[in-house]
Amino acid sequence: MIFQDNIGFAKRADRNDPLKKFRKQFLFPRHKGKPVIYFTGNSLGLQPASVSEFVHTELNDWASLGVEGHFNARRPWMPYHKFSKKSLARIVGAKSSEVVAMNQLSVNLHLLMVSFYRPDKKRFKILIEDGAFPSDRYAVESQMKFHGIDPATALIELKPRKNEVILRTEDILSAIENAGESLALVLLGAVQYYTGQFFEIELITAATHMVGAVAGFDLAHAAGNVPLNLHRDGVDFAVWCGYKYLNSGPGAIAGIFVHERHSKNFTLPRFSGWWGHDEKKRFKMEKTYVPMTGADGWQLSNFPVLAGAAQLASLKVFDQAGMVRLRKKSVALTGYLEFLLLCTDGYGEKFRLLTPDDPDQRGCQLSIEVFKNGIKCFRQLTREGVVADWRVPSVIRVAPVPLYNSFEDVFRFVGIFRKALEKI
Repeated sequence: MIFQDNIGFAKRADRNDPLKKFRKQFLFPRHKGKPVIYFTGNSLGLQPASVSEFVHTELNDWASLGVEGHFNARRPWMPYHKFSKKSLARIVGAKSSEVVAMNQLSVNLHLLMVSFYRPDKKRFKILIEDGAFPSDRYAVESQMKFHGIDPATALIELKPRKNEVILRTEDILSAIENAGESLALVLLGAVQYYTGQFFEIELITAATHMVGAVAGFDLAHAAGNVPLNLHRDGVDFAVWCGYKYLNSGPGAIAGIFVHERHSKNFTLPRFSGWWGHDEKKRFKMEKTYVPMTGADGWQLSNFPVLAGAAQLASLKVFDQAGMVRLRKKSVALTGYLEFLLLCTDGYGEKFRLLTPDDPDQRGCQLSIEVFKNGIKCFRQLTREGVVADWRVPSVIRVAPVPLYNSFEDVFRFVGIFRKALEKI
């Protein structure tokens, strides 16, 4: 696609967009009577219009059936966690048995680290990004302290090279090799929340396994955003939230991936709960815990049906659109945003892009660093009906989501951004 800096191009691109119908399936907040330019699906995805119907189905079944809804609801509640498996598996590149929706991201990260971070005197270190999302760092440090390990000596933090903002893959691989037999776990955000960098999961996982360590990934900014192949790439475990690109609502149900090679390893320590117990024996109320195979064996509590219903509404849209088509549009949409920003007066003097320019190394997010008075620029965007995201000290994150954003959104945003730059 050859981009042009004019509204005519944007409207033509939207007319020719095979996914344009999906925009109407989402509810946009309004500003001065018009839909906002919503570029913060990387923080909270828009509500699918069908969510109300999905949730009300469960409310109505609860009202009319009471406890019998566990077996006789239109979507019976007992096996509710199974209804999202195929869709989630397609999104993260897994087998259905390797994924399950449950809990929230940080809870799931702790639960899986119980199983996959097993430090000893020789192998005890964890490798993360220096700029990892705080919740991941909190989880890692607390797990280390739980095992009596000092993070000051056991936590390896990857930093970009001097005067660079992106982590080079060769530097990540080198750090893994250098840690060697002391390394217990590599835990990276598949897409770095601040810069938008999409890490090379396959290479990182292979290098991690070469030194005998475990490879885990936080997919908060990756699930539903970038192409993932967790099973093929051999990732040991992964976690994600449901409220960003998966559009499942604030505080939405999250999910986990556990590779099938661990599916029957019942010697792995884990925290146990009755929803992870063999479902054929669950109501026999036996004292001995027998975990289910696959990711299901890490469940603790019965499924939150109302939250799950909201997620099913969104996943149905993903099933219809397909990750291959979404990725194709995402590359074009984000590429158009990049093109327009690079054509903007002041690029390199007033602002720059932190996100890699290689589409294979990013999703739909571009991180714009404004050198001076960035918060004023951000506030001006907000006053003009742009919903974006500010990250201290100087970055405006914008994410044109292919499910519901348009090329015209991108063009209008850049026009507003250009005017905002003139005022700072």
